[in-house]
Amino acid sequence: MPLPDPLTRHPIPGWKGTAFLKAIVDHPLIEVGDYSYYDDSRGPEHFVARCVRYHFDFVGDRLIIGKFVAIAQAAQFVMNGANHPMSGFSTYPFQMFGIEGAPNVTDQPHRGDTRIGNDVWIGREAVIMPGVTIGDGAIIGTRAQVAKDVPPYAIVVGNPGRVVRMRFPDEVVSALLTIAWWDWDTEKIGRNVAAIAGADIDALRAAV
Repeated sequence: MPLPDPLTRHPIPGWKGTAFLKAIVDHPLIEVGDYSYYDDSRGPEHFVARCVRYHFDFVGDRLIIGKFVAIAQAAQFVMNGANHPMSGFSTYPFQMFGIEGAPNVTDQPHRGDTRIGNDVWIGREAVIMPGVTIGDGAIIGTRAQVAKDVPPYAIVVGNPGRVVRMRFPDEVVSALLTIAWWDWDTEKIGRNVAAIAGADIDALRAAV
């Protein structure tokens, strides 16, 4: 069965709580891969306003979301604009209010872009801190607080977020990263959904 158009606003018939992000995100510092979606019963079209926090153009950091990412309601991506100066006695951001003599917030070091890999599942109310990279195939549990990079195909839970286990053995993870099915053309993905959603690595290799 063919995949839907990745620019479809509401890809689930009869349900307007899910949207492909490419259809609703129009922000120069946010990149979104095909088929990544946000689910929110309050309206997924508010993804940027509700989920991407402290993302100021003058800071310049990017949120990069791969393909086939599933993001649950109220997940939070905290960007570098949330950081306050810490080198002096006060952390108050005086400069943001036009008060002279304070450190310029744009001169403060930050942790870089936030990167979400392909085929990642981010649970409800999970929090991703600035500059974190989440590897392909990872699962971020509900309300997990992720402050450091997550390896591909790891499962992270808790506060602070910690890897509780890997989804597959190392050799299977290596094969999945080499196959990178999310980069196939849509017709090939559609023909091989059973192998992609299954757990037989030899079947998936045979589809390459």
